[in-house]
Amino acid sequence: TLGSRSILGANDRVRLGVIGVGEWGQQLIRQALWNDNVEVVAVADVYDARHQEVQRLVPGVTAYFDYRSILDRQDIDAVMIATPLHLHASQFLDALSAGKDVYCEKTMAYSIEEAKQCRDAARMSDRIVSIGLQHQSSGWLTDVQQFVTSGMLGKVTAVEAWKSRKITWVRPVPSDVRPEHVRWEAFLGPAPVRPFDPFRFINWKLYWDYAGGIVTELMVHQVAFILRALDLPIPETVYASGGIYVWRDGREVPDTVSAIMDFPAQGVTVSWTGTLANPFHGIGERYLGTDGTIERLLGATNPVTGKVEDSLWYYPNRNDRLKQPGTTPDVNHVRNFIECVRSRRTPNAPVEIGYRSAVTVHMVNLSYRLGRRVRWDPLREEVIISEA
Repeated sequence: TLGSRSILGANDRVRLGVIGVGEWGQQLIRQALWNDNVEVVAVADVYDARHQEVQRLVPGVTAYFDYRSILDRQDIDAVMIATPLHLHASQFLDALSAGKDVYCEKTMAYSIEEAKQCRDAARMSDRIVSIGLQHQSSGWLTDVQQFVTSGMLGKVTAVEAWKSRKITWVRPVPSDVRPEHVRWEAFLGPAPVRPFDPFRFINWKLYWDYAGGIVTELMVHQVAFILRALDLPIPETVYASGGIYVWRDGREVPDTVSAIMDFPAQGVTVSWTGTLANPFHGIGERYLGTDGTIERLLGATNPVTGKVEDSLWYYPNRNDRLKQPGTTPDVNHVRNFIECVRSRRTPNAPVEIGYRSAVTVHMVNLSYRLGRRVRWDPLREEVIISEA
């Protein structure tokens, strides 16, 4: 059902509100405005410097401190959410309740329980929901799916994946991050009450209260890609380990994580290693099948030439077959959302893959923090903690 809203034509104006307009929120605004007949009419952020930055980017835009002021407006079709992770679910649910289409950055929700709430609300709604899992709009996802379903890989039994960066994630704190310029209680939201802390406000990615570290910020993109490429459910078991090995600066989240995700019913094991200490290998996966291998590389350094490369190749296990590249073009992820707002079609990253990827990465973090294997009960939709 389309509810009370008629289908927008391809040339009909889409009016957007953006919640959270830091560096990435402003990038989403730029991408939205690349599309014809799109207008960003209002933004919300708890830090007033962001209001001034966005008003330079979009002259005439209305800026609020309280995101609910955007949701109250009847002239806004859709909202884009680019706030810290711990705020996603409440803003996602409030936006759906207000009848808005929703683009919510990854990871979809801060916890497994919140992910269930978001998925259930989206299922019951007629609104368009897209999650900021940009790899879902990669043409290579289509290529991998086609290589797999064609049988060219044979039986895929293992996926090796990695994310390799060298970055501290620590940003300088502007001198105007003071109580009179920041709505601190609104930033805290459902997180534990703490006194105003400028460093914590700017560098929220370093703390469990607001984020999930490299697992929810980086790994989730590849988890969603792999689950979709191989048509996998939430893993049955997960074990993760790692630690703060390089950036010993008071952060809480690890800079290095390795995880094993088992799918025994499908006969697949997926491994992933992420580090903030080494940029050489970029992003990559290898899909290992009985008849062939797919290798996807993004920002990887060629050890022979020293050049940074992006590539997708299928390699046969037999010499009488030729290797093949991935050739499907990418789609701009934000443009896909805008088009779906108009057409009411399902976007490239619907709520279901947002849910499966969110549960998977939260299982990884839970295993890491407990130092134990965790198991997923698909019937009760809950995590079971192993005794040892």
